[in-house]
Amino acid sequence: MTQLLPWLDYNLLKTLHIISATLLFGTGLGTYFFMIRAARSGNTEALRVTSATVVLADWLFTTPAVIVQFATGLLLMELLGLSFTSTWFLVVMALSAFVGALWLPVVWMQIVLRNMLRELPEGAPLPPRFSRMVKVWEALGYPAFLSGPLVFALMVYKPWIA
Repeated sequence: MTQLLPWLDYNLLKTLHIISATLLFGTGLGTYFFMIRAARSGNTEALRVTSATVVLADWLFTTPAVIVQFATGLLLMELLGLSFTSTWFLVVMALSAFVGALWLPVVWMQIVLRNMLRELPEGAPLPPRFSRMVKVWEALGYPAFLSGPLVFALMVYKPWIA
């Protein structure tokens, strides 16, 4: 691949990979924290603003970071000559798929929650469905964010690679 794309620079790719990982984890953790805080406050107006911001942050930061992570990761694998069938790569991909499987329903829920709040008349109480959905949304975040440091450790230590 390096002959096909001689302009690829390892340090640039690694920097982009690290920046996108930071954006992915940091944006996710920040929006998770603020959404939980707003939901626990019971303040409908705070929830309206926070849920709209969370959805926007996912579109502006999380989604592009996922794409950059995947692309730079594959290019780095190729540049380093690492096997796409190695135990390390398969574990990283399994963890990434696990986090992605948690993230996709979370994104859908965030949009539903935001829309529910938009349609809620001023001064009306939060519907029971909203509270139930926020609890599921929060529960999906715990395993996703606990997996994050494990992925970071795999990137740094690269176990199983000779």
